[in-house]
Amino acid sequence: MTHPSVSVIPEGRLAYGIQLPVQALSLLTSMPWEREAGPAELLRAAQAADAAGFFYVAVCDHVAIPRDKAETMSTTWFNPVATLGWLAGQTEQARLMTNVYVVAYRRPLETAKAFATLDHLSGGRVILGVGAGHVEGEFAALGVPFANRGALTDAAVDEIVAAWTDEFVGDVGLRPRPAQRPRPPIWVGGSSKPALRRVAARGDGWIPQGTPRKLMPESIAFLHAERDRVRPGASIEVGVITEHVYVGEPGWDVPRYALTGSAERIAESLNEYGAMGVSHLQLRFASRSIDELCDQMTAFGDEVGPLLARGEG
Repeated sequence: MTHPSVSVIPEGRLAYGIQLPVQALSLLTSMPWEREAGPAELLRAAQAADAAGFFYVAVCDHVAIPRDKAETMSTTWFNPVATLGWLAGQTEQARLMTNVYVVAYRRPLETAKAFATLDHLSGGRVILGVGAGHVEGEFAALGVPFANRGALTDAAVDEIVAAWTDEFVGDVGLRPRPAQRPRPPIWVGGSSKPALRRVAARGDGWIPQGTPRKLMPESIAFLHAERDRVRPGASIEVGVITEHVYVGEPGWDVPRYALTGSAERIAESLNEYGAMGVSHLQLRFASRSIDELCDQMTAFGDEVGPLLARGEG
């Protein structure tokens, strides 16, 4: 089933957001200081991003981490709906996104209700980022067949869209209704060919998960070809997860391949994504504390953001 697309990023804008710290402590994505942090630092980061003009703040989703993966992934993953609901009342403008919510883990009507309520209460700020999931032991713990995750994800997206589009789905109705019309956007995560086909058929946006910069043009071309085949004319907001960013000269050992230096230098590099047709950047900042992270987000919003631009792709 295909759906009419929903666009939320203004035409020509290269928007930017951030996956928030503290709420997920995977060694692959978190900074060392986050392990000693808590709700106060999480809130500070969200409010700093909100004040700096970030288009969205995002949280990730895992329910329970298998013991054999706990050393690298950790078992700290805040519940996305509870976390975004808490942040919704303490932020004003930034959209509230999941990066990404594993819809196969839950009944689709339950997911539709949860995010419709969040959208209603936040004044229309939800972006539902969805993914098929990848941790087989987590599927087993939840009693969900891992081999069927793709089909379950597709069916869930269709049912969520149906529940957001009309009050009644069959013989049951759901209120409150989402504030956004015709519905909140659904962005699809993943970088595999099946994920890109899912974006083309069902997504309003794409959130790559680990696609390197040099492979983005090839993936975007594949996505557009699939879109033209199954949903001609649909608008898909293409995203990317960037390299680590540090505005200025760090004076310490930042992660390898980090973008550092002047605002102009960083913007020039990020605008390469814009020239590919990317419309939203998920930024990762190198930082040693919550203070440094907030300072970096403020500097980015003040100095780099105004220099960003999107090309035709």
